[in-house]
Amino acid sequence: MTLFRFPTLHFPQCKILLALLLSVRFLCASSPAEAQPLPHSTATPDVVREVRAVWLTTLSGLDWPRRPARNEAEAQRQRDDLCRMLDRLEAAGINTVLFQARIRSTTAYASAIEPWDGAFTGTPGERPPYDPLAFAIEECHRRGMECHAWVVAFPICKVAVAKQLGTRALPKQHPELCQRCGDQWMMDPGVPGTAPYLARVCREIVEHYDVDGIHLDYIRYPEPSIPFDDNATFRRYGAGQDRAAWRAANVDRCVEAIHDAVKAVRPWVKLSCSPVGKYADLARYSSYGWNARDAVHQDAARWLREGWMDMLFPMMYFDGNHYYPFLADWKERDAGRCIAPGLGIYFLHPQEKNWPLVTVRRQMNVARAEGLGGQAFFRAKYLLENHKGLYDWLASDFYRHPALVPPMTWADSVAPAAPRVRQRVEGMTLRLEWTPVLDATPVTYNVYRLDARYGNVLLGRRLTRTEFTQLLSLPALKHSRYAVTAIDAYGNESQPAFAGE
Repeated sequence: MTLFRFPTLHFPQCKILLALLLSVRFLCASSPAEAQPLPHSTATPDVVREVRAVWLTTLSGLDWPRRPARNEAEAQRQRDDLCRMLDRLEAAGINTVLFQARIRSTTAYASAIEPWDGAFTGTPGERPPYDPLAFAIEECHRRGMECHAWVVAFPICKVAVAKQLGTRALPKQHPELCQRCGDQWMMDPGVPGTAPYLARVCREIVEHYDVDGIHLDYIRYPEPSIPFDDNATFRRYGAGQDRAAWRAANVDRCVEAIHDAVKAVRPWVKLSCSPVGKYADLARYSSYGWNARDAVHQDAARWLREGWMDMLFPMMYFDGNHYYPFLADWKERDAGRCIAPGLGIYFLHPQEKNWPLVTVRRQMNVARAEGLGGQAFFRAKYLLENHKGLYDWLASDFYRHPALVPPMTWADSVAPAAPRVRQRVEGMTLRLEWTPVLDATPVTYNVYRLDARYGNVLLGRRLTRTEFTQLLSLPALKHSRYAVTAIDAYGNESQPAFAGE
């Protein structure tokens, strides 16, 4: 198949001027910047391949839910609110939702290990009238979007919440894994039992929910502002070792254990994390003491090299020399896997840094030109509120062509067989039906219109059913060619199948 390709530029870390010149070229071009296809014929479909993600925060209902649900009517309002959000995210071109599922050792799903979070009913530990994660997955898939379970790793609930949860709280269940840090609890990465516990939490999710990914957040040591004291843990488990290397190995152990647990259940589930936005100091640019590898012992580049991570969403919530050289550094360390920079779009808000839209546009244009794997937005509320017109620009311009996520070719690169397709046109209604395709992984289907005059268009993506109906807007579209492809859970896509072939 012919796919969209993004140009890869030679972009050394020191050449920030090149990044800025690139962004000016994109912003001043007579036509909007977009992903451009290679030359093609109408015999094969073209599709953009990039991650377009958003973090959907359930902590304290920051993005959703807006109100607690104590009965079915209130639960229906919660579900309706989420559906409206997902409709708008789909219309903006988003194809990946990072849904906060493990919040602070509390959950947005039915767990035999940890208690329910209080965001859904207003009471920590109380079961809501429905399963929010199951509902979010179903609704994301209905819209052709991936849903990744966002798992906050080491932070535990506040001390006050732990008291409300009583014996169900993690510090009561496993005090040996926990430390009190001021008004909150934290898991201690240096305790050997932490890694298997987190692996069990993630395994439970992939065993019971059809998630497309597990997305780890705060898989690192705490920042200095948190009164975390692991001296006793170090004396017990790390004596004689370099302390920084010991801490890094502790986090590595947790990541590897989670990887092994997830992949043992469903190897196609993507494992990702959101590391601190600067990996390490660069030759000409300092991280000023705040980076992933050295400040919080989060060696995310190693996790890519070792195959423990499929994707990274670095939290690059800054601009200028704090963004562009470190973006290039991440690209150089991608190990052939997907890195989608996390963008701090909340800085567009007048009560934050009041960035102009051009700041985010430049960051996105340069990331796309440099060949990064996509973008992620923190967070859903700020995108949906359309600050500085970001939502409108994505929907009408930067994301105006729908996109599929990049395939996991490092795990599997064999495409499934193509389906057999039957096509009918009744009046102005197009009907396509096809045979199901059997594969070692779950299979979904994409539908394309191929037309030299009106363009090649992705009409339906990640369809689980084996039929497609559309009302044609022009009589001429009756004579277009329509194709169906099968796509496996790794993202490998079959050859296009046409009616009668």
